[in-house]
Amino acid sequence: MVNDTLRPEYRREDFGPMVRGKYAARLKESSNIVVLDPDLAQAFPNTKAVNDALRGLLELAKTSARLPASSVPTSAPALHP
Repeated sequence: MVNDTLRPEYRREDFGPMVRGKYAARLKESSNIVVLDPDLAQAFPNTKAVNDALRGLLELAKTSARLPASSVPTSAPALHP
């Protein structure tokens, strides 16, 4: 059985007003929690899988950004000759 009463040496008014969600904004700003959509959660089931995929994407982006302008096609190739 849970006893929800304060000890006799404490009084509720000693603690000031109760404020719901007092630290919610601070927690939201300092948090980096990301919620994946269900289909992505199946493909990336844990932290390591997500981090590995994002690191690979960053590496690909860095590599792609270093390509000289002459090697990047200016238009999409034709699908049918």
